[in-house]
Amino acid sequence: MEIVRLTTQTKPEAATQWSTRTLAAVAGVSDTTIQRIWKQRGLKPHRTKQFKVSRDPKFVEKLEDIVGLYTSPPEHALVLCCDEKSQIQALDRTQPGLPMKQGRAATMTHDYKRHGTTTLFAAMSMLDGAVISRCAQRHRHIEWLDFLRQIDRETPQHLALHLICDNYATHKHSKVTKWIAKHPRFHVHFTPTSASWLNMVERFFRDITTNRLRNGVFRSVPDLTTAIKDYIAVHNKTLKPFIWTAKANDILAKVIRANRNLSSKQNEALH
Repeated sequence: MEIVRLTTQTKPEAATQWSTRTLAAVAGVSDTTIQRIWKQRGLKPHRTKQFKVSRDPKFVEKLEDIVGLYTSPPEHALVLCCDEKSQIQALDRTQPGLPMKQGRAATMTHDYKRHGTTTLFAAMSMLDGAVISRCAQRHRHIEWLDFLRQIDRETPQHLALHLICDNYATHKHSKVTKWIAKHPRFHVHFTPTSASWLNMVERFFRDITTNRLRNGVFRSVPDLTTAIKDYIAVHNKTLKPFIWTAKANDILAKVIRANRNLSSKQNEALH
């Protein structure tokens, strides 16, 4: 069908995607006809999904290592998903909002005052979902080392610790590497580049953002850090582990398909 071809294979002049009206003008039909066809074919030109395919040469090795820790954790050990959530802003609204009531949603001004930022360091246990955390003004290797020492203090000394981290330079700093070497119960497993979704702590960061930070009102950084600590305290009282279900082979198959599709698109562009 011509409408589908135009929608999927062409772009409007001086724009990135079609609207019903712009396509209707080109196709010589009504915008309601365009809307009906798009609905029937599941076409949504106004929406895009973001993605990033890892180019890590050791992707398979790292994938299997981390998924193995999730699905078959070693005995006498804790698997901890670790990361920083940086630049969390203490945002205060310029006017008080109204609470939700029947027939009306809660209100919040679109503008705000910035009162500074904090960084949340978190290590989530795959055993039960418990989170070890601290907030710091910066997120250099110095703060990361302080967090590693905190993890060392707050976990049973007889257990080995398998830390899953991303490839942020702070995690690979020479002083961090030396500290890890002197503490043999720490074992660091790095996710493949551009594959932070493999780190389960990102699920926790998503939840705290949705449930506490996004619509919060914070008049200072101490207010913000108190809210974060309170949220984590409640989280740790009602523990519910995050269960990993995807198999390494299934993930790898999807990545292979994505790489194949990208390669074919690049070849089409070159020719």
